[in-house]
Order: sequence, then structure tokens, then C-alpha cells
Amino acid sequence: MRPAGPFLFLVSHLPSALDDLYAERGGLSRVIENYRPRAQQLELSRAVAQALAEKSVLVAEAGTGTGKTLAYLVPALLARGKTLISTGTKALQDQLFHRDLPRVRAALGLPVQVALLKGRANYLCRHHLERALAGGRLKSREEAAHLQAMARFTQRSTSGDRGELGEVPENSSAWALATSTRENCLGSDCPQFRDCFVMRARKQALEAELVVVNHHLFFADLWLRDEGVGELLPNCHAVILDEAHQLPEAATAFFGTSVTTGQLLDLAQDCEREGLLAARDFPRLGDCARALDKAVRDWRLALPQEAVKWPAEQALSHGEAAAALQRLQAALDALAQALASQAERSEELALGHARAVNHLAALAQWRGGEAEDAVRWLETTPRAVLLHASPLSVAGRFREQLDKGGRAWVFTSATLRAGEDFSHFLAQMGLEDAATLAVASPFDYASQALLYVPEDLPAPNSREHTRAVIAAVLPVLKASQGRAFLLFTSLRALQWAHGELERLLAAEGLDFPLFVQGAAPKREMLEAFRRSGNGVLLGSQSFWEGVDIPGDALSLVVIDKLPFAPPDDPVAAARMDRIRRVGGNPFMDMQLPAACISLKQGAGRLIRTETDRGVLMICDTRLADKPYGRVLLKSLPPMPRTRSLARALAFFAPPGAVNARDPAGGAARSAS
Repeated sequence: MRPAGPFLFLVSHLPSALDDLYAERGGLSRVIENYRPRAQQLELSRAVAQALAEKSVLVAEAGTGTGKTLAYLVPALLARGKTLISTGTKALQDQLFHRDLPRVRAALGLPVQVALLKGRANYLCRHHLERALAGGRLKSREEAAHLQAMARFTQRSTSGDRGELGEVPENSSAWALATSTRENCLGSDCPQFRDCFVMRARKQALEAELVVVNHHLFFADLWLRDEGVGELLPNCHAVILDEAHQLPEAATAFFGTSVTTGQLLDLAQDCEREGLLAARDFPRLGDCARALDKAVRDWRLALPQEAVKWPAEQALSHGEAAAALQRLQAALDALAQALASQAERSEELALGHARAVNHLAALAQWRGGEAEDAVRWLETTPRAVLLHASPLSVAGRFREQLDKGGRAWVFTSATLRAGEDFSHFLAQMGLEDAATLAVASPFDYASQALLYVPEDLPAPNSREHTRAVIAAVLPVLKASQGRAFLLFTSLRALQWAHGELERLLAAEGLDFPLFVQGAAPKREMLEAFRRSGNGVLLGSQSFWEGVDIPGDALSLVVIDKLPFAPPDDPVAAARMDRIRRVGGNPFMDMQLPAACISLKQGAGRLIRTETDRGVLMICDTRLADKPYGRVLLKSLPPMPRTRSLARALAFFAPPGAVNARDPAGGAARSAS
């Protein structure tokens, strides 16, 4: 690793170097197929280069198609200082490291040492794998076969990255037995510490000049230091945060605390397994572990089976669930006492005792009282319960990191502004004095896209709305020949729409393959959608962003409602109350800007290349009828707008088949 100090490549040299690299026959064109110079990309790259050289803070929104990844990778590699790049998901992290980074390194011809670092759960743990195989109490032959495949993989792999082991499904229960968590890792006391895949990856990251992480690991390093890589950030000259619109939510999760049924079940199962190995003559340990397992499951059954989010007061006043939580806490306390008496018999039992004590303290704190600047709340999923204490603001704590100085910070995404205003994102992250830049998309939305807002739809909060949305979508689906994403703001609406659409397609004799979120892993579903050529995919929140379907496979994106935060979200409700208390307007200061950013994300699925064409259909008349609709419209790409169904259908007609202005014989009505 190069020594700390100013970046080696001076900003005065960068303009000419960047001009040459981004030119039509420049360095990037030699390694990137079908490369096209984009003025917006060069503008963004220059701004990033300046921020790196000056060690300043830059917040940059780059419209879809700008090529922002190359725009920040080029100056980061030229600068030759230690740079930490964080992106939103592991999939984007892999794409950046395995596809984009090698091409830029080849174009620059620089021997920059790079590393990819993920959280510990992504690496096989030799110690836990060996103990799982030795324990012999596995759920099925399939689980045993998966563990054997993992064992063979550890013999030939240099990385131990589970993503490279394709023969074991992502949802296999064996992964939990063969990977470590922050809670059950033995650290330097582990007998396999010297050969640990996690430690090997961290060592490579510490030695590299450029390290690619994801936001989860970035925050773990920045504040919790629970991933053991606390040296990464202090030694770097620059931090580049891609998909930066995800940072407020990620920071909220990491600045808060959580206790989950998953953690408690893992503790119970680990202690039962270790009791059989190290304390077989003390059956009470196994009894206590099984009692905790049952108490955790009973607690889940005592709560509503549908997904709910409750403030702590509501959860603690729900009689059956509150009593079940009390029994769970007693079972956890009993296990902690049993572990205390056996802790000296193995490292795992000692660690289990520490885990149990920590969970007891967290449960007591959650039940005990209100934190000054946090909201306590309960969340259920189909199988789990999560207790959270979430901060009302993360701005101050994030600002502390920036104020330490000594490094550049670059925040970039396609969606950081509400309308034309950065202030919402800046306030969320404590970046009010940062430099800002917005570069527009290079796509020609005037000819490539159309925004269609249907008329006469019922109110979005009415029971009839989803039925009306599907009825309005059907003729457009016929015209587009499927090739559509239907994006919903709630899982309930998605599930109802699926049944209704399936019925209508059958009645019309339309053979459009339906793909529904949750029916298969996301990656598999998207690949099947691409191959189908005329598929219709129904998705909720996870499909609103990070999905790239270029070409003819996707020509229609439908959004059922404007994506305002649901009224039952305890964190959003507490933050709105806080805004009211200081004399602000929760809708204008928080709800509307957040909806602008989410809407822009969903709309961004439509046009992904210079040759894509399609219709964006937003089935919420508030976009056209309410005064605040103008702010939302400014957040969308500059495409023509209509409320005419005929105009929307005509967009899919062959060229020359209809009057380009309006098949009905007049100019298209504006949605504004």
C-alpha cells in the first residue's frame, strides 16, 4: 500500500488526460465495445477528479446512461491514492469489480492493486463447516450433500466466496452452518484463523490501492467496526459512494439497534449443537436451548401472520404477544445461566454465553424506555420478528466523519434530487455545504419515451384502484405485446393484481408469460423474463431499482401509485412528528422529496440504452391533478406526456401507421 499523503496525480494534469481517454478513439474506446463519447460523462469525471484532488465533498446526480461508473473509476485510478468505493448491493459490487474495473485498468495501463471485500457471511468458514460435518445432526440428505460440496470447494478455492459455488442453491439451509456471523466468529482464537477466507480477503483489502465494498460493509467499518476492517477507512484518501440514494436508509439501520428472531434461533441451535460436542453430560443446556427455540417460535405465532410494523407501545400492549415476549425473555435468561456454568468447557460455549447476555440487555433496553432521538418499533415478516430502535436523524453522526477531514467524499446516483433540488438528500446526510452537480441523461427521451397518466381512475387509496389499474393496463399490454414491468407500492396490491391479470389474460386468450416477485430468485426471474421476449413481470420495492433490462424485452413500465411512504411506518411517522414540532411541513419537507426519488428510480427501469423505446404509465391521477404533481413531474425524465389512451397505444404502432401527433386527430393532452 502506498503511504498516506496527497494524491500523486495533480489536478492540473487531469483535464487533458480525461479528454484523451473519453475521446471517440481514446483509451476507453479501445477496451469497451461500442463505446460512445458522452459530454455528460466527461463533465462528471472532471468534477470527481477535482473533488479527489482537493479532498472536498461532491454530491453528483448522473442521469441514466451517463456512464457514472467509468466517470468515477478513471480519476480514482489516475489519482493513485487509497480509494474506497462502495455500492448498493453485492450484485453491483461484483459487476463493478469483475467487469468495469478491469476495463478501466486496461485502458489506463496502470498496475493498480485492487481488492473486492464483502461481509463475512459471503465467505465459507472452515471451522463452522468442519463442526457441522462432525456434528452429524443434519436436517436432510440434501443439506449433508451441500456441506460436502462446500468442503470440496474449500480445498480448491483461494477466495472462499460463496458466490463462486454455483452447485449449492442460495436458499440452502447449509449456508448458515458453514458461514460465520459477527456473533459466533471466534476471531483470533479460532483454530482455523491462519487459513480463514475472511481474514485473507481483509488482508488483500488493506494492501490494495482501490477496494470495492458494499454499503452494508462500509457502515460496519465506519461505525460498528464489527466486521474487523476498521483500518480501511482511516487509511484511505477518498471514499466514493455509488447508489448514494440508499445511504440514508442504510445509515438508519446501522446507527440503530436490532434484536431478531433469527439471531435468537441461531443462538439456540448453536448452543444445542455445541452442548452435544462439548457438554454432553449436562443435558440441561440442550433443554434450555430447545426451550428458547420454542419460545421464539411461539412469539412469532402470537403476532399477526401478515407483515406489520408497530410502534413499541402498540407491540407491548398487545396482550398475547407481550406475554409471549415475556416468556421468551425468561427462556433466554435460563439459557444464559446454563451457559455460564459451562462456558469454560469450549470457546463456542463461552461465546454463546456472551451472545445470550448481549441479547438479554438489548431486549431489556427495547422494552424499557424511549431513547431521546430514536423510535422503538416491531416488524414482522412471514417467518420472523424484528425489534428495532432507529435514530430519527443520521445527519449528525455522518457529519462527524466528514469533519475529520483528510479525504475526499463523492456521493453519486441517478436519483438524488427532488425535482431540481438536492436539499432533501443533503439534509438527510449532513452535507449541506457540499458541492453539487447534476448531469442530464444523454438519452433522447422526446423521441424514445412517452409518459401516460390515464384519466378517470379511482382514488389511489380506494378498494377499486388496483382493479381499475389492471383494466387500464390491459389494452396497453396488448399494444406492447407484453414486454412489461408492473411495479406496485405494496405486496398486497401486487398479489391481488396478479390474480386479476392472470384471469383477464386467460379470458382474452393472451399468452404473455407472467413473472411474479417471490416465485423464484430475482436473478433467475429477470433472466427468464429477458428470454421470454413477451413477458409481464409484477414486482414491488426490490424491482424499482438496480434492474437493467435493455433492448426490446422491456417496452412498458407501469407504476400503480405514487410511492409515498406508507402511513403505518413507525420511523416515518416519528420523523414527521419531529418536523411538525420544529414548525416544518412533513409533506413538503419529507414525504414529497422521498416520493420524487423513489418515482424516478421506478421510471428509470424503462430506457436503458440509446435505442430503447417505451411507455411509462403512472396510474395515479394525483400526478396530473394535484399542485405537487409538478414537482414529481420535474423529477422524471423529460419525455412527452399524455392522458390519451389512443396516444399511448399509437406509440407502439409501426412508423407511419398513425398520425404522430395524435391518432384521434388532435394534439396529445398534457399530463401536467
